Amino acid sequence: MSTTKEKIPMYIGKDGRELRRVLTSSYVGSMIEYYDFVLYAAASGLIFNRLFFNDLPPAVATVAAFATLAVGFVVRPLGAVVFGYFGDRIGRKSVLVLTMSMMGAATALMAVLPTRDQAGVLAPILLIALRIVQGLSVGGEWGGAALMAFEHANPRRRGFAAVFATAGQPSGSLLAGVVLAVFALMPEDQFLSWGWRVPFALSAVLVIFGLWIRVRVSESPLFVVEQERRAASTERVPAPLIEVLRRPGTLILAFVALLAPFLSFTLSGAFGITFGATHGLTTSSVLFISSAGSLVCIAGELFFAALSDRIGRRPVMIGGVIVGAVLVLPFFALLQTGTAWGALLAFALINGLAIGATFGPLAAFMGERFQTGSRFTGLSLGYQIAATIGGGFGPLILTALIAGDPSDVTPIVWFIAGVAVLSIVALLLSKERTVEAPPVLGEIDNPVAHAPVAVETAK
Repeated sequence: MSTTKEKIPMYIGKDGRELRRVLTSSYVGSMIEYYDFVLYAAASGLIFNRLFFNDLPPAVATVAAFATLAVGFVVRPLGAVVFGYFGDRIGRKSVLVLTMSMMGAATALMAVLPTRDQAGVLAPILLIALRIVQGLSVGGEWGGAALMAFEHANPRRRGFAAVFATAGQPSGSLLAGVVLAVFALMPEDQFLSWGWRVPFALSAVLVIFGLWIRVRVSESPLFVVEQERRAASTERVPAPLIEVLRRPGTLILAFVALLAPFLSFTLSGAFGITFGATHGLTTSSVLFISSAGSLVCIAGELFFAALSDRIGRRPVMIGGVIVGAVLVLPFFALLQTGTAWGALLAFALINGLAIGATFGPLAAFMGERFQTGSRFTGLSLGYQIAATIGGGFGPLILTALIAGDPSDVTPIVWFIAGVAVLSIVALLLSKERTVEAPPVLGEIDNPVAHAPVAVETAK
């Protein structure tokens, strides 16, 4: 008897060439979007507080800069609803081209913004306006990129396929951190004068490259089948948002499940970088170290996404939430050593284990909550609401918790532990389910004509 395990291909159809193009597009597009978004996040606590809010006391200026970071997150759910509607009605591909163009334009324009000293109150107003455009575009970008990979892939390999959009996030963080760190090596007066602008201007080059890749991929086969079904049907189709809100429990559980993962993301992002820079590390060194943590995160996400295809999304994500809560105190203790090795270990642990195990299966977990006709809206909205609370307001909340005594991180430890409990409960109440039945392998020649059909509804 042969003991060789059946090798399940990731693609549907005759070969995997189209899926490889889709995965490349999802990865590169998400990387560019998060290069832009994380570049702003890193700059908010290191640069913008000194250039756009320098009329305020230093601590207040940092809070104000983080508030502009939060503004981008606040509008992300709106972007999810708007772009989700068009993604569910017109198509995934066209929306992704639009969101990338918007994001790149907003980031490139930040490179030429006047500072507070040059334009007075107009400077932060323009900064906030561009930040809003960033937030709206990200609201639709990640969901569309994840869905393109999710809906082109074999249902039994969707975890690993969809993670390529998620892995683009730490890749963008890595690129943004390295580029900003290189320019931070400049003399401080030159860096604050013009050096910080160059990483933002580079976004325009990246976007041109990303658009060239993105326009070459085909539309989602499941979306094409859904469009054909609707064209042949006489029934009135409700708006995607209405369809999602008819099952509010699914959306609420998904949102709560993602709160703890996004707080871990906040720790390794804007808040962690700023905390490290105020505890003995230089700006450039903490940016380089954070970038190294992003490399570990990519490896962790790929590994745990593949594991979720074997044992399920929930066990992997619950394990990641628990580890994330346990690692909070060691994370701060290592940063407070003020050493490069301590910071490197801190960022590697939180990125590889906590973020890797939660964000790795996340795209497939969310995609499996919703039907094709409302999946773009449901997936994006649940994800972006959690991102707004955990990622947008996270730095503000964590900063406020230690405002009285910056050396005492106990309030942060207890706060994250409480949120972790909520996320674990939500994951336990969620069901392991796929809303499409796997196709019969080896019998599909045309992925559009033979795309899987819905057999189970997400309740």
